[in-house]
Amino acid sequence: MTEAVIVARRGPARLLLAVGSCAASTAAAFEFADRPLAIFAHRHLHGAAIFPALTHIPEVLAGLAALILIAFALSRARRRLWGPLGMVLLRCSVSLAAALMVKDELKYVFGRTWPETWVNNNPSFIGNGTFGFFPLHGGQGWASFPSGHTTTICAIAAVLWVHWPRFRWLYAAVTALVAIGLLGADYHWLSDIIAGGYLGAASGAVAASAGMGQAARR
Repeated sequence: MTEAVIVARRGPARLLLAVGSCAASTAAAFEFADRPLAIFAHRHLHGAAIFPALTHIPEVLAGLAALILIAFALSRARRRLWGPLGMVLLRCSVSLAAALMVKDELKYVFGRTWPETWVNNNPSFIGNGTFGFFPLHGGQGWASFPSGHTTTICAIAAVLWVHWPRFRWLYAAVTALVAIGLLGADYHWLSDIIAGGYLGAASGAVAASAGMGQAARR
């Protein structure tokens, strides 16, 4: 039995455990770590170009995913099948597309302000002491939670983690670099990153395992 099939057969208990651990770790970060980390980054890490540079790592992935989805649609129209490599890339693209859609809705639902002021004089913790959630507020100034960058990298890494486990060290390293960049640049709260990581990983786990049980029975 492949690892992907094992992932596909995980029961509701695993889902509840993941949701519970996400909620607990996010709440703990919100209460104890978010503000101290934001203050430290603002005071000691501003001006270091390395941190913003690290946040650019996931930005190209959405465009690549769109191209892969288009290529797959064209291949299906011409009745051409993709091999194992192509199907893994397709799963990565589907995972990312789904995770980003959910992420955008969650940003609106939670309405969280950012650590710093970035656009249109948005309220922020560093700027005017604003800290918290303002559900259904809408607007770029209230879109910090969850982290889209972390969601993106984890949605891809989770698929690769299942299908190409040999390079798990690389996926973990890249994910960690993105998180460090977001924290160091003071772009996101730690709790944003945790929630984005869980969201991306959940999307990737589903995309990685979808249909694998049926394939194994054939």
